[in-house]
Amino acid sequence: MQFEIITIFPAFFEGIFQHGIVRRAQAEGLVSVGVHDLRTFTHDRHRTVDDRPFGGGEGMVLKPEPLAEALGSMGIAPLADRKAEPGATVPRVILMSAQGRPFTQAVARELAKLQRIVLICGRYEGVDERINELYCDMELSIGDYVLSGGELAAAVVIDTVMRLVPGVLGNEASGEFESFGVADSEISSGEEGVPRSQHGSGGLLDYPHYTRPAEFAGLKAPEVLMNGDHQQIRRWRREQQLRKTLRNRPDLLDHVALSDGDRRMLEAIRNEGDER
Repeated sequence: MQFEIITIFPAFFEGIFQHGIVRRAQAEGLVSVGVHDLRTFTHDRHRTVDDRPFGGGEGMVLKPEPLAEALGSMGIAPLADRKAEPGATVPRVILMSAQGRPFTQAVARELAKLQRIVLICGRYEGVDERINELYCDMELSIGDYVLSGGELAAAVVIDTVMRLVPGVLGNEASGEFESFGVADSEISSGEEGVPRSQHGSGGLLDYPHYTRPAEFAGLKAPEVLMNGDHQQIRRWRREQQLRKTLRNRPDLLDHVALSDGDRRMLEAIRNEGDER
């Protein structure tokens, strides 16, 4: 899978992709990350990439000409002229923007099916909208807040999507059995006896995790996790997922397919709160 980034701060990415899973994925040829300096595609002595917005207002806007030239140098034509040649890799051009579609794990899974993604990092007040209209397949936002630029957001997207590429994670199940994982019906049933709370979180948050030592700073790991009863472990983990989701992200419960058993556990958890 190929990621390409257009930015006015290429040095930002010099160290960020040189660690952990991202570094290993690149070393094994599973993923490549190319960084393109937008100022390379300017033609004045000041290497100007921005200008004042039409209509007045604060800040500056990234000019369309350097961005169009940068995309053209990568062989990316405007949307109207972009055709899928037989055997060719069709790129997906994404503008990182606070006004974009929310970036979720579901979107990451969608992007992980692609072969080539180009990320445009906005700066200042944003990017001339004509670049969005002419070249971009989508706008993405990593949250309801405003960053100084799209570089951090691009790094988040690459890290999230890249770990879903087959072969990148040492254990493929790691991308399924975690917060916002796919629903049970979308993945295989797993190995017999594996103490999962369920196969895929189906949109709930992950359950708490514990490791050795069994007691730390006066706190003991839950006894149920050490008794070897896989049925009890699955039930405990599912209950903990429901507890954590209800506490931290109750909005997710409106979109999760819950079983009758889940609903009974959720009602019992809510009743505990009422009793307090």
